[in-house]
Amino acid sequence: MTAIARDAETATSPAADLGPLPDWDLSDLYSAPDAPELTADLAALDAACAAFARDYQGRLAGLTPAEMLECIERYQQIDILSGRIMSYAGLRYYQNTTDAARAKMMGDLQAKITDMTTPLVFFSLEFNRIPDAVYEQMFSAPCGPSRYKPVFDRMRAMRPYQLSDELEKFLHDTSVVGAAAWNRLFDETMAALTFDVDGQVLGLEATLNLLTDHDRARREAGARALARVFGENVKLFSRIHNTLAKEKAIEDKWRKLPTPQTGRHLSNDVEPEVVQALRDAVVAAYPRLSHRYYRLKAKWLGLDRLQVWDRNAPLPQDSPRLVGWDEARATVLEAYAGFDPKLAELAQPFFDKGWIDAGVKPGKSPGAFAHPTVTTAHPYVLLNYLGKPRDVMTLAHELGHGVHQRLAAGQGELLSSTPLTLAETASVFGEMLTFRALLAKTDDPAQRKALLAGKVEDMINTVVRQIAFYDFECRLHAARAEGELTPDDINAIWMSVQHESLGDAFEFMPGYETFWTYVPHFVHSPFYVYAYAFGDGLVNALYAAYEAQPEGFQAKYFEMLKAGGSKHHSDLLAPFGLNAADPAFWDKGLSMIEGFIDELEAMEA
Repeated sequence: MTAIARDAETATSPAADLGPLPDWDLSDLYSAPDAPELTADLAALDAACAAFARDYQGRLAGLTPAEMLECIERYQQIDILSGRIMSYAGLRYYQNTTDAARAKMMGDLQAKITDMTTPLVFFSLEFNRIPDAVYEQMFSAPCGPSRYKPVFDRMRAMRPYQLSDELEKFLHDTSVVGAAAWNRLFDETMAALTFDVDGQVLGLEATLNLLTDHDRARREAGARALARVFGENVKLFSRIHNTLAKEKAIEDKWRKLPTPQTGRHLSNDVEPEVVQALRDAVVAAYPRLSHRYYRLKAKWLGLDRLQVWDRNAPLPQDSPRLVGWDEARATVLEAYAGFDPKLAELAQPFFDKGWIDAGVKPGKSPGAFAHPTVTTAHPYVLLNYLGKPRDVMTLAHELGHGVHQRLAAGQGELLSSTPLTLAETASVFGEMLTFRALLAKTDDPAQRKALLAGKVEDMINTVVRQIAFYDFECRLHAARAEGELTPDDINAIWMSVQHESLGDAFEFMPGYETFWTYVPHFVHSPFYVYAYAFGDGLVNALYAAYEAQPEGFQAKYFEMLKAGGSKHHSDLLAPFGLNAADPAFWDKGLSMIEGFIDELEAMEA
């Protein structure tokens, strides 16, 4: 299961009077853990894998185009079967990661499916050995698998880094006791952590929420509780990171991947120089974005220097209020409908049909995500909704993912998955629509200032913070290549990027150096984080194109989302006149953030 939680440092905690919060109805996948349909699908998967290997191993290069099409469609059905089973097990697990029965079910099914699919390892290896001339002829034939060519072009990009069949099978078999096992250890440890805040015992989500409290003493108490518990567990998290980084380095060495980031760039179908241009543009903008904004925020809060517990503090004039679930739902759906009624129609079933799990519960996975499951079902959204205005933006974000996943499902299982560089487009666009709708309805200067400041902070968290995270990972993996890293070593890397990205407006309390420990992306998806910055910059450019020429934009936007993974990012952006390979492209997106900060500074004049 692929489930990526957003940066949880702006997460929220339990609160009253939000109205009934929805739970998932997973019956569209399976009615129960012991459902006969699940047992039947496991048996069907086992038989399908064995039959596929028997029918095609050693024969791929000699198939006719029509036979190759049938082969790929059979492979796709295996993907759907295994995806449905693991989506169900994974979603149940993320509802309560401390439930031993749910954890056992997911672990057992993961092991079974790994064993069942081991005979399929030959497929990508043998496919990549098909001569280029044969491959091009096979995929250009009118009765052949031409529509699937983007999938296999991306697969063949891994040819230089492919290992022997035996080694690939070995890696496949050991995956459940490698990274997957360390991922589970991280998830279960993090979900079980408790934090004593002035005598009140809270979970991670509730404690992180205190960092957005109006009461500065309460924010400080939360930050110090986080630092204390992270410090007590830093050796375990250091071991997890050391092991995963070393495991990755070993596999990268055998595959002859030139950098730790190469595998991510290949899977994202993005050129390294495009990512580097993004990274360099954001780092160069630190002084005029985050550094400038946080100096402004220190002035608003009446402080000479900010402490880490002030970073996400509300503005003094921003009166605290909770947004009930019904209001949040109406706000997002109205904003979506204001862009195009079709967008709201695509989002509506998430609320009506049990596709959202919103409340904070013991053991529930922190953060938020939208999981596409399989194209024959529908996505599910996980939130930890507790009524802060930022939670409304998180709802808008995850529904954007869900709508994107619904539209892309028409491509079929193999082509629906969007590369991570574009996976954040619809989500960030959904946030922008919601923000712009709220801003348009706001006449009060204090409310406008609070809205603008909140949006700037969200954009800094999405762009500046995620690129700082990316730099942290790059430096951590480079340092690990030189030897084992102590907790102090990792802490020092973390603090170096914090100083660079946040600037001179901050003092950093003792203990903040351990805050790298809880970021799930570093564990689950190394180097994923630049996708957030990519998405934000891309959406800023898209929104500017929408404002400049709204006529016909919606149709092009929906076509882009429907494409899923069937096109390269350059082809998807071309109808909008945008090119991510142009270094100036990223400056356009960053200038939108800069413009918001300009407006906030002008309010002070």
